[in-house]
Amino acid sequence: MRVPVDWLREYVAVPAEATGVDIAASLVAVGLEEEGLHGGGVTGPLVVGRVLTLEKEPQKNGKTINWCSVDVGDANGTGEPQGIVCGAHNFEAGDLVPVILPGGVLPTPQGPLEVSARKTYGHVSAGMICSERELGLGDDHDGIIVLTRRFADDPEALARCVPGADAIAILGLDRETVEVNVTPDRGYCFSVRGVAREYGHATGAEFTDPAADLATRVPPPSSSGHPVELTDDAPIRGRAGCDRFNARVVRGLDVSAPSPAWMRARLTEAGMRPISLAVDVTNYVMLGLGQPLHAYDLATLGERIVVRRARPGERLTTLDDVDRALDPEDLLITDGGVTPIGLAGVMGGASTEISGTTTDVLLEAAHFDPVTIARTARRHRLPSEASRRFERGVDPELAPAALQLAVELLVEYGGATAGDEVTDAGEALPARPITMDLGFPSRIVGVEYDRETVIGVLEAIGCDVLVDGTSLAATPPSWRPDLTTAEDLVEEVARIHGYERIPSVLPTPPGGSGLTHAQRVRRVVANVLAAQGLSEVWSAPFVGEDRLSDLGLDVAAETARTVRIANPLSDEQPFMRTSLVSTMVDAVRRNVSRGAKDVGLFELGLVTALDGPRTTAPTEDVGVLPSEDTLAAIRDAVPPQPRHLGVLLAGDRDRAGWWGAGRRAEVFDVLELVEALAEALAVEVVTTADAAMPWHPGRCARVSLADGTVLGHVGELHPKVVAALGLPARTVSGELDLDALTRAAEHTVVARTLATYPMAQSDVALVVDRSVPAAAVREALVSGGGELLEEVRLFDVYEGDQVGEGRRSLAYRLTFRSPERTLTTDEVSALRDAAVAAAAAAHGAVQRA
Repeated sequence: MRVPVDWLREYVAVPAEATGVDIAASLVAVGLEEEGLHGGGVTGPLVVGRVLTLEKEPQKNGKTINWCSVDVGDANGTGEPQGIVCGAHNFEAGDLVPVILPGGVLPTPQGPLEVSARKTYGHVSAGMICSERELGLGDDHDGIIVLTRRFADDPEALARCVPGADAIAILGLDRETVEVNVTPDRGYCFSVRGVAREYGHATGAEFTDPAADLATRVPPPSSSGHPVELTDDAPIRGRAGCDRFNARVVRGLDVSAPSPAWMRARLTEAGMRPISLAVDVTNYVMLGLGQPLHAYDLATLGERIVVRRARPGERLTTLDDVDRALDPEDLLITDGGVTPIGLAGVMGGASTEISGTTTDVLLEAAHFDPVTIARTARRHRLPSEASRRFERGVDPELAPAALQLAVELLVEYGGATAGDEVTDAGEALPARPITMDLGFPSRIVGVEYDRETVIGVLEAIGCDVLVDGTSLAATPPSWRPDLTTAEDLVEEVARIHGYERIPSVLPTPPGGSGLTHAQRVRRVVANVLAAQGLSEVWSAPFVGEDRLSDLGLDVAAETARTVRIANPLSDEQPFMRTSLVSTMVDAVRRNVSRGAKDVGLFELGLVTALDGPRTTAPTEDVGVLPSEDTLAAIRDAVPPQPRHLGVLLAGDRDRAGWWGAGRRAEVFDVLELVEALAEALAVEVVTTADAAMPWHPGRCARVSLADGTVLGHVGELHPKVVAALGLPARTVSGELDLDALTRAAEHTVVARTLATYPMAQSDVALVVDRSVPAAAVREALVSGGGELLEEVRLFDVYEGDQVGEGRRSLAYRLTFRSPERTLTTDEVSALRDAAVAAAAAAHGAVQRA
């Protein structure tokens, strides 16, 4: 928001000596961040010059320059014409132009630029003929400012434009404009009125509300007012799109009458381009008071205006001549409820705009729902000055005063007559009181505020305050719709009392237990896998039915276990994932496609795992605290989301080099990672052969805890899955339930004392049916080997004629050790025989000679 300082002085008592820098600093103190200062940057001799001669001189580079002789009066000390080179071509001999002479200083983005006489294009150019951009008046740099045309409608200003006159005052360059950044919750500051109020809070300067004086001159609503009907069959959040609509009529307007020079100057300084009297007046009122207005050609309107939501298939051509398809949520201004004539709060329609034949005008000032206007402006990609204010909240009590000012300006400068037609339809909802304990600001901010300070600040910002013992009820003013909770009031107390008064104190963190058990487990898992050479990734948790099908899963069963969402990233992925592998494969493909042939990835992430019927969560209005029952229903509707661990290996696990050939990743590499994790977490896991998609049925293992709880599966991906997903051949993967693994690790780990006595090893080869898993044989050996059995390791598998059809030989190395003494050969043999006997009893194992 750009605020001309002269305009600001009309609403608040700014000290005469205060500069733009001082004003900006005061506004920063109450939370309005400075965006920039405009004006006041030109110093030195900037004078009016009359172009006496203009000679066009083509250059070798294809450019044509003008060698000018310019009369600058006595400003150059000699009275002689000034020779100046100029590259613009939008002026001619006889025109009055602004000229900065040597010694003058121009503002530039790089800093002040001092102008000097210099030789260029074969001439000594003693000064510059200036454009809007060079003087900081705007962004136009295509041509210089021609004062003869600029002040054609302002005889008083044009009379001051004589050669040698000070152009700084004529162009208003001695006037400053402060630009501030307005946060979304401070919409009332999108006006000079609002900024002036904040300056008063910051400095204690007396604020004079311009709307208060205007309100005393507002005529009462009349029966002859233009009929307005407010309807809304699709309110958003239960709030009507328009709750108040004010309108006034002026007749006999001379639309060709020029806007006064002071108004055009203020609009320009505020960043808006003057257009015509009717448009300039509505923009001036909006900038001054904060209430957007719209002007209709009364002759183009029917008997009544109806404000309603759009209907399917309706279209509207807006003032920018764009034909727009309307959405049922769009709020419309319609002629008789039939023909749309404007997008409420955003932009008017082309059919009712002011034209050169307009004489009678209907002025509109309404109060619209912020959410409705924000959604419409974004839906149509049509931001406007009006929508920017409405979507942040406009004072619902301001409309009559704003219309009164607009009517008075059109009557004074457009020769119009104020009509008797005064419309005031609807009524805005009153602000609700906010209750707060008087000590609440002190507890929240950490600064001691006495009750007089709290009450004084709230009354200063316009609240009606009622005190009852140690608490108060504050009703926010109409221009502060952002004040809805006690925390909002606390922020106002801290802001107005002074952020700079809040001391910088380093908080003392409360004592705690550090990381939770689950956090420690996740950190251990990540560290172990990273130490094994794997890289952690994150994949978006969204999948489509095609991905579930490519993985060979039952699509109906999987979609029944998850939830469908409105995915903002891709409509083709509407489901939350049920496994990490389903989304991690994208990371593998992306890395492989970019040249990383050997890939090892892992992810710790959430999956969705519904185990019953879906339930729908109830909804509440924004800003309303849901009841305990509603919160419980919302929590119950959230599906279970266990945390899983996913691992994917592709390409070589051991790379080739001078040391020898490489080795492709295989199932046992993933099993080795699982065993490393189990060892790090001191959890016993059991792996058994299994068949589950998306893994190869002959190269898949189920990972379980000792109590039978299934953690997940590891294995080589099915060849059809690899082909469907475009993965490297024989990609291996694994997925474990990390939450279950975390719960299994919730025990005290007792460190074993290192034995100092020597180990004793004995090898046995057991012949079993091929269907008997090696892990099952190992478990039997462990159960029969006794407490002195330290390790059982499978080191050889043989199938052939020597063991018979359908059987195989499994060779295990058994390691025994006593913590108290050296074992004898007989003891080791007895222990070994006991282990073999257990395997024979459990699986029919026969020791191979």
